[in-house]
Amino acid sequence: MSDSQAIGQGAMLDTRRHFFYPDSSSDTEEYRRDAEERRKRLSKRNGPGLRRVISNMPPKNQAPNTPMPSTSSQEPPKNGQKNQMCDDRITLVVDNTRFVVDPAQFTAHPNTMLGRMFSSGIEFTHPNERGEYEVAEGISATVFRAILEYYRGGTIRCPPTVSVQELREACDYLLVPFDANTVRCQNLRGLLHELSNEGARRQFESFLERLILPLMVESAQRGDRECHVVVLLDDDSVEWDEEYPPQMGDEYSQTVLSTPLYRFFKYIENRDVAKQVMKERGLKKIRLGVEGYPTYKEKVRKRPGGRAEVIYNYVQRPFIHMSWEKEEAKSRHVDFQCFKSKSVTNLAEATADPVIELEPNRAREELEVQDPGEVQEEEQ
Repeated sequence: MSDSQAIGQGAMLDTRRHFFYPDSSSDTEEYRRDAEERRKRLSKRNGPGLRRVISNMPPKNQAPNTPMPSTSSQEPPKNGQKNQMCDDRITLVVDNTRFVVDPAQFTAHPNTMLGRMFSSGIEFTHPNERGEYEVAEGISATVFRAILEYYRGGTIRCPPTVSVQELREACDYLLVPFDANTVRCQNLRGLLHELSNEGARRQFESFLERLILPLMVESAQRGDRECHVVVLLDDDSVEWDEEYPPQMGDEYSQTVLSTPLYRFFKYIENRDVAKQVMKERGLKKIRLGVEGYPTYKEKVRKRPGGRAEVIYNYVQRPFIHMSWEKEEAKSRHVDFQCFKSKSVTNLAEATADPVIELEPNRAREELEVQDPGEVQEEEQ
């Protein structure tokens, strides 16, 4: 090893050594005491104005362009204030998942279920022993997390793993609007299907009140407990021959002229929506379909026996059948010959005392007790 290399290593070892000056600490303490005494004398002489200037001056070893630390008069929140900030937030438990939210987000939408729950004074639900609210039973945590975005930004993004129907049912449960303005979805087919169901429901409720209900009332006033309605087009003409009417079967059909209602029943999915609406309104035995309906007489044929056969023109039109009968199971297929009549047609017999039939042995004993003279007189 050369002398230059040895000198270099010695210098490196010297730089790693820590030097200690035994008198440095005492000098620093005396300097701090002197500076503190001068600061006190200056503060008494110049007042509080100078104290603020000195406190804003940069330290001795700090560069002039270095930003100063904040010296605002705001004090850090105390324990009471911190607990108050935490109390403003609530914990919701959905599908064993906890969501810490601000109730102010819900009160901004008072028409929703969560908005009514935390904005009104009525307690719709009570917290558990931990102070948490268990809400949205039956809704998954993934769907609830997506619905919370509505309260924050006004839109809901349907997760890829969630069907549009499941999201729709959750929105209906929580009273959150489900429309094209609030829902964003990658599956446009599913989204449009749900929007069509909602539109079909509103449209059929209008048809039911304006067109179908008056025909049902007319049937009820005749004493019927069911109604069969055939939907015709506005330009359909029905001309039946009074002498030779068409054979319509046992059902009494009523017609309604409405091209929009005809187009509504063109879709099978709309029929399902209509059937669900009528079930919710309490109707039973609901049938929806397409059948042939006679419109006008085409020709009349004479059969060999002299009987006339009428041929009508039939068109395929949708029909709707419903019933409001309560005892339908007891009104069908009853054979009245199987029941023995116990009614009394004679009013005299009905008001008279009933005839008591005696037993044979008892009647014989009564004859033996009678007087023999009376018996002989009867024989004569």
